[in-house]
Amino acid sequence: MELILWRHAEAHDGAPDMARELTGKGQKQAAKMATFLRARIPEDTRILVSPALRTQQTAQALTQHFHTEDALAPGASAQEILDAVGWPDLDCTVLVVGHQPTLGQIAALLLANSKGSFSVKKGAVWWLSRHTSEGDFQTNLRLAIAPDSL
Repeated sequence: MELILWRHAEAHDGAPDMARELTGKGQKQAAKMATFLRARIPEDTRILVSPALRTQQTAQALTQHFHTEDALAPGASAQEILDAVGWPDLDCTVLVVGHQPTLGQIAALLLANSKGSFSVKKGAVWWLSRHTSEGDFQTNLRLAIAPDSL
């Protein structure tokens, strides 16, 4: 299974949290990352997006064809998101557009079996891959990139 974690791009501060929109910089970050991803993800990638407006806008830079998943809302636990995406049982690529600190917690759990968190910058992508090797599962980091590196 391939799991791509995409943190929403830069958003305005304010309340209510679920209605925060991307800034102009955030729109540019999302567009850059969308161009990068479009050239690399399989056409049948399953795209799951938090219901927060900033994640919806980030995903829309890539495609209009995604599924809004309430389980990905701010405050969700790493395990709740992994359950929602079907990790590690699906034999496909899943792209999750979500929030910190949960995306960083997922990366730490899958890569280091840690309850800590990695820092996932705004608009950044972490691409994880899980493979079977000699009867054991291995999770590898294929890519970690922020929009300012593109």
